[in-house]
Amino acid sequence: MNCVVITGSPHRAGTTALLADEFVRGASEAGHEVFRFDAAFEKIAPCLGCNRCRSGRCVHEDAMDALNPRLLAAETVVFVTPLYYFGMSAQIKRVIDRFYANNEALRENPRRGILMAACHDAEDWAMEGLVAHYRAILRYLNWTDGGVVLAKACGTRGDVENLEYPAQAYRLGRKLAP
Repeated sequence: MNCVVITGSPHRAGTTALLADEFVRGASEAGHEVFRFDAAFEKIAPCLGCNRCRSGRCVHEDAMDALNPRLLAAETVVFVTPLYYFGMSAQIKRVIDRFYANNEALRENPRRGILMAACHDAEDWAMEGLVAHYRAILRYLNWTDGGVVLAKACGTRGDVENLEYPAQAYRLGRKLAP
């Protein structure tokens, strides 16, 4: 199975980096082809809504050119983000906004989405907005939900390392259906 993991944290060794690492390890061990795209470290321009992509190619020439072929070939797309003010980080949102150039292809072929996120907050409601946004994206794209890992009360890597969340991410990667 082809799997794309899109991360949105500007911290290379942060909480969500660990979740992504563990998911990738599990999926790779299960024999899946995994492409990881760390959005915070790529040059990605924001969507301008200019519709040029509807008549050919996106007006921007940037890192999305490397991601798009992998995204279109993927059977599973994993979104990994820290919780920033009750939603996804701007780094990953910029990538998702640029899905617009591939809307038809992304909507026509069924895929599975997975969400993994971490936040400092411990309250049960803290990630409700993020989860609602994720579900709206899946609904719009006609994708199915492949699972969610929500690491609450994890403000630092040390916090998340000592909890069950990395193991959950690993198991989610291992159990991807072929």
